[in-house]
Amino acid sequence: MFKLKNAFLGSALVGAIVVSGSFGTYSWFTSETNAAGEITNGTLEINNGQDMDSKIVEATGFAPSQLKYGEWLKIENTGDMDAYLKATYNQSLSADVPLDAYKVGYIAYKFSEGQEMTDDILEESRIYLDELFNGTTNEVKSVSKAIAPGVEMVVGFVEEEVQPAAKGMSGKTKMVLGDGSKEGEKHEFWQLNDDQYIDLSFAIKLDEKAGNEYQGVSYTSNLNVTAKQMDDGAKN
Repeated sequence: MFKLKNAFLGSALVGAIVVSGSFGTYSWFTSETNAAGEITNGTLEINNGQDMDSKIVEATGFAPSQLKYGEWLKIENTGDMDAYLKATYNQSLSADVPLDAYKVGYIAYKFSEGQEMTDDILEESRIYLDELFNGTTNEVKSVSKAIAPGVEMVVGFVEEEVQPAAKGMSGKTKMVLGDGSKEGEKHEFWQLNDDQYIDLSFAIKLDEKAGNEYQGVSYTSNLNVTAKQMDDGAKN
């Protein structure tokens, strides 16, 4: 027993000497680390935040059966985020007469960076609109391969979304061209990447059966385009 205790004591002393020697031989070092992060929200903007400065359409002495072509409007995604667009066409009359005597059609081309409207595309647009009002074409979405590869096009009538104003008030209604947050070819056209823009033009025709009650009536319209971030969580 005495020898066993001495053996343990000797082992303990040896261990203590070794540890003590370790502390005396090596220095203690300090260590430091840092982490940093930053999130900057993207920019979502149309036309540099400015209203479109072109008029949709303008005519004096608009007569029954007359078809009037409007100016070209540009809707450009000037931000750095992809966007869903919703284009709403609003119209009203200065007199309490039915609005459905005015038929509204439109044609729109979607371009990517480096592409632009050409005289050939302008000529093509008139043909499509004429065919639309003459009933020889339906709303389509296609690629104009012969003129500008990769350019998307849609043509059709503006569809009514809500009912006209109540009886006794001047006619007023809201119509929607498309909503990029919804599925379907028509709506998907209004999904605009950060390097894309849309050139858009309207054509308006007064019904050939419009009577004298439409004399001196002023037709007014405006286009409102809103955008939201193109993200699955933002679709709804």
